[in-house]
Amino acid sequence: MSKGRRSDEDLVWREQELSLDEVIQKYPEVSPFIILKIDVQRRGAKISGPALKAVNPEKDAAFYRGINLESKGTIPYGFLLRDGTSVLCTIEDEEDTSFTRRREPYTIDLLNGRPVLTDQGKYIDDIYYLPNPDFTSKLTSKGTPMWHVLMSRPQRMDINLYQTCDFWKLPGMNCKYCVAGATFHSTKDEKAEIVDLDDVEEAVVEALKQPGRYRSVFLCSGSLLSGAEPQDDEVNLYIEMLQRVGKYFTEKKIMSQIVATAFTEKQLKRLYSETMLCGYTADLEVLNEEIFNWVCPGKAKYIGYQAWKERLFRAAEIFGSGRVSSGVVSGVEMAQPHGFQSEEEALEKCLAEAEDLARHGVSVSQQIYHVEPGSVFQRQKTATLDYLTAFTWGVDKIARSYGLECFCDDYRTCGNHPNTDMARLWQGK
Repeated sequence: MSKGRRSDEDLVWREQELSLDEVIQKYPEVSPFIILKIDVQRRGAKISGPALKAVNPEKDAAFYRGINLESKGTIPYGFLLRDGTSVLCTIEDEEDTSFTRRREPYTIDLLNGRPVLTDQGKYIDDIYYLPNPDFTSKLTSKGTPMWHVLMSRPQRMDINLYQTCDFWKLPGMNCKYCVAGATFHSTKDEKAEIVDLDDVEEAVVEALKQPGRYRSVFLCSGSLLSGAEPQDDEVNLYIEMLQRVGKYFTEKKIMSQIVATAFTEKQLKRLYSETMLCGYTADLEVLNEEIFNWVCPGKAKYIGYQAWKERLFRAAEIFGSGRVSSGVVSGVEMAQPHGFQSEEEALEKCLAEAEDLARHGVSVSQQIYHVEPGSVFQRQKTATLDYLTAFTWGVDKIARSYGLECFCDDYRTCGNHPNTDMARLWQGK
């Protein structure tokens, strides 16, 4: 298929799949706002010219500098739906035609001067941009813009420490859906691989001056494989940053989480005993060993699927049941030619793996697969909304049956995962 042109299959996808309204009717147990969130996350959103001009960078969170990309003052970082559901997704200027998606994105437009979500010109719902935090316009003592070293969702501070990933430095070892390494190397003259920890500490102190804004501190980075023992450098980096931040709290443990590589029991015990950390996530990405080996070759070679699971099990013993989770890139298991051949098989086998994790006190956090230009999988297509919603519901039922409300990744703390948004509807364990 030539660049900028769609195949016949791409053009008729709406006829081949259940629509948003049909999926909402099929799954009455799942909030329609969560289903809309899933669809926006899998398809992305573009922002119209008028809506783009109406973004107010003084009021709206329109900045991002993390492991994926950098922007300031124009494109919103995300938005809220009417019930408070947060939607973090790829938002692009509608004039950007650099990549042709297999499923057309939603459009953020203006109606009576207010931002709304539309699809093929049809009004879907009102939306509300995330509020701009107070620290955004501030500089550190070294002159670094604080938004370069600290992100903010409505619920939490986000710190991305290692802004690339060692699996991208090893030929053929990067995760095939990911663009982190490619994007970093395209801007490497402007970024340090590891952010300045002094800058981060100053930004956190400034952010804490805004009362009532934050529920948690979140740290993430690409995998660092080096050290006296493999991953020791990554562990040491997290420990140093957590200890720096921990000085500004009176409690020994605060609401905090890292998304990191799967660490050994010795490394996990250090993280728990030496820092304020109370939540740990290590992403399997795919809940099937054979497909994991294909999609995540670096993780498969250097740690392995079964070893990754065992390290998650040990983490749950150390941190406690419900305080450990594994993220999955929901839908990437359908990538071809080595993914599942049917969504029915994928649902059955992936939910069985999710239940095995739950039996050991490990939750699953669903992140919706979105095709990204620059990734190995940039010509793949996403799974259907029907399938992704069925997975959301299935994983939520498993969590309920095992009493696993993962508070570090729920709607109050993270807001990125459709299945943990479902905890709003829980009536008790």
